[in-house]
Amino acid sequence: MNILTMNDMRKLNMDELETRHRNGEECPPWPLEIICDNVRSALNVGSIFRSADAFRISRIWLCGITARPPHRDILKTALGATETVPWEYQEDVVVLVRALRENGTQCIGLEQTNQAVLLHEWSWDGQQPVALLVGNEVNGLSDEVLPHLDGCLEIPQFGIKHSLNVAVASGIAMWSLVSPHLPQSSK
Repeated sequence: MNILTMNDMRKLNMDELETRHRNGEECPPWPLEIICDNVRSALNVGSIFRSADAFRISRIWLCGITARPPHRDILKTALGATETVPWEYQEDVVVLVRALRENGTQCIGLEQTNQAVLLHEWSWDGQQPVALLVGNEVNGLSDEVLPHLDGCLEIPQFGIKHSLNVAVASGIAMWSLVSPHLPQSSK
């Protein structure tokens, strides 16, 4: 067993990736967007960018106090993903959620609520546009946005804390939503 090098892993540049996508050789971006609602740590934002790149998420929305590129700490953890994942800033998360829903995007919070569905019990067809909202490291999603969501998902946890870092939680959710739709490996 050997650790793979970047060449072994077929690391592509953006032009090569888009050419392969047009030719049907690579996975297109999923119709899955991430909305960061007042995420206060720029390091977490950078990590979310990096996971979004890994899973070919179509867009990241940065709302409220969430730091924006080219913030030094975002760039430190994103490792270039701010250049490969489209992103936009919207000050008011409620305005954004309303607009996305009007355009047919289902808006789902990643939050522990009394009506949350466990992540592994929620099914996404991989086609319907979905925006997954992740919230502030201390307070979670803002109270103002909760009534505007189509629902919430919760990651089951079995320890004492029942709390995950927002970047870790968003990475788990991205993988959980995308993985059922991946083609079977030919290995």
